[in-house]
Amino acid sequence: PFLLTSPLRPLRSLHHPSPDTMARLGAPLMLASAAAYLLASPAFVAPPRSSGLPEIDVRVAAATAAGLAPLSLEQPAGAYDSVVAMLQSWLVGGTVLTVIFAAAIVAAAANPLTKRR
Repeated sequence: PFLLTSPLRPLRSLHHPSPDTMARLGAPLMLASAAAYLLASPAFVAPPRSSGLPEIDVRVAAATAAGLAPLSLEQPAGAYDSVVAMLQSWLVGGTVLTVIFAAAIVAAAANPLTKRR
């Protein structure tokens, strides 16, 4: 399958093609395989025939209704009375998050499973 360019070249090129031979054969082979793939694949696949109405799973409908139930309750608008109230809530939330992260860092540092005896 590989051509010898010179009679002085060793016969190993029949079994192990040189990199330049492989590079020359690689691009046309890749183009030919891409063209064959594109030309052989179907252009349109018809959807499967349906029997009419789609099936509705009762469990999925019940889980969806249960998940959306809290949204059906009327809730008052969560507006702040003033900018000071908003800043106070941010300070409280930031303090709580800082305490939680500090506790997680202390727990990670004081892990008794990683301590050597």
